[in-house]
Amino acid sequence: MGIPQFIELLGREKATAILRTDDQGKAALAMQAAIRGGFKIIEFTLTVPGVYELIQDFSKHDDVVVGAGTVLDTDQAYKAVAAGAQFLVSPVVDAAVVDAANELGVASMPGTHTATEMYRAHQAGATFCKLFPAPHNGPAYLKAILGPLPFLKIVPTSGVDQFNAGEWIAAGAFGVGFVAPLFEPGFMADSNWDAIEQRAVECLRAAQS
Repeated sequence: MGIPQFIELLGREKATAILRTDDQGKAALAMQAAIRGGFKIIEFTLTVPGVYELIQDFSKHDDVVVGAGTVLDTDQAYKAVAAGAQFLVSPVVDAAVVDAANELGVASMPGTHTATEMYRAHQAGATFCKLFPAPHNGPAYLKAILGPLPFLKIVPTSGVDQFNAGEWIAAGAFGVGFVAPLFEPGFMADSNWDAIEQRAVECLRAAQS
């Protein structure tokens, strides 16, 4: 999948499932639950044990696009894409990682917070701007930034839950990322995969409505 195709997919699906955990086995089961709940775009952070194996395994799923998160250098970028990642997400802006993503033909989503950071990421060739961390007045903040910079494709990935996702989209978010509200710590601790599946349905409904 090329960058234009991924832009189209995220624009249609509106949401990604983002998982950060310290247990590889639970990571696989939790993400399977999110997929059963309807997620087609998923992300494993590189802090997850066995993450490259997980990316490789899940990239074999039909109708699922896998990305890598917390990508901090080009070595990680190349390794993630070799494993099957089709988009790269970072908590910060690193021009070298953005360049690597473009060279590899995959979408990049560096972490940005201010209008200046977002514009610099855009100038560096980033596909999207991840809004991280999200401010307390998130949707209003996003709408204010898009006023003078309407060409930015901004994706909030913190501060988004099943209750406010629609507000983010209405404010102009290109898509949203669900982290803890989807993979709730209690659900993960109890291995409650049914609850994660149901939460996935709720999160997607909120983002897509």
